[in-house]
Amino acid sequence: MLADYHVHTGFSDDSVYPLEQVARDALRLNLDEVCFTEHVDYGVKPEWDQPTGARFEDGHPVTNCAYDAYLAELDRVRDELGDRICLRAGLELGVQRHTLGENRALLERLTGRLDFVILSIHQVGDLEFWNGDYQRRRTHEQIHTAYYEEMLAVAEAFDGYSVLGHLDLIRRYDPFGDYPFEQVRDVVAEILRHVIADGKGIEVNTSGIRYGLGDFQPSREILELYRDLGGRIVTVGSDSHTPEHLGSYLRLAYRELAELGFEGVCTYEKGEPRLVRL
Repeated sequence: MLADYHVHTGFSDDSVYPLEQVARDALRLNLDEVCFTEHVDYGVKPEWDQPTGARFEDGHPVTNCAYDAYLAELDRVRDELGDRICLRAGLELGVQRHTLGENRALLERLTGRLDFVILSIHQVGDLEFWNGDYQRRRTHEQIHTAYYEEMLAVAEAFDGYSVLGHLDLIRRYDPFGDYPFEQVRDVVAEILRHVIADGKGIEVNTSGIRYGLGDFQPSREILELYRDLGGRIVTVGSDSHTPEHLGSYLRLAYRELAELGFEGVCTYEKGEPRLVRL
């Protein structure tokens, strides 16, 4: 059983990979299941049908996913491919403290239409990581402290998700290099306690390997901490945006989870986790 639970298509602002082509490539790669997780980032992106104020890239406004078009295309491809592959509907929500209401309203609007939701921290105070705006004028300690404090505040206030995505994402965008895990261990443990208490999970995001981090996201240290705190719900995803990323390092991640003593990985249907034993 191979399931890629973090996949982006042309319905995300940072990909041009057609959804149907992703599904057909997944078949070719012998994947059993794929969950599409298109981007939503309130605060820094407007809705697709109200693009006023959006920044432009390559002549196109950068907006949130066109939800109805995305779900309609997914239904069409499901019908076309039948039972040859399981295709799940998901979103990746980049949540901030001041966008909680918008994210709740979106999930209410899409009730019953989604299988899976990733909660990610992609920006803090509308300052993005990818372009360095968030890191600018912050010390090494401040970069990590503010990131995890934002994640904790969101986890305490928001439960409309399935798993917490690439928990230590800030490592990828850290201009100073490695930051000692012991400096953030306590706040990470508090985040994980909230995740576990709420019946949620975390993902193992395999993109850390291709970005040269030498580990998955989150790191093995965080996976060990999650296990020791009683965490059991884990998904694995490639964070694919292009054909060469689809399904990458899934088996390696499964192997690491087995070594750490996790019983299995989870897939989702209509928001409910299903354990696939390793």
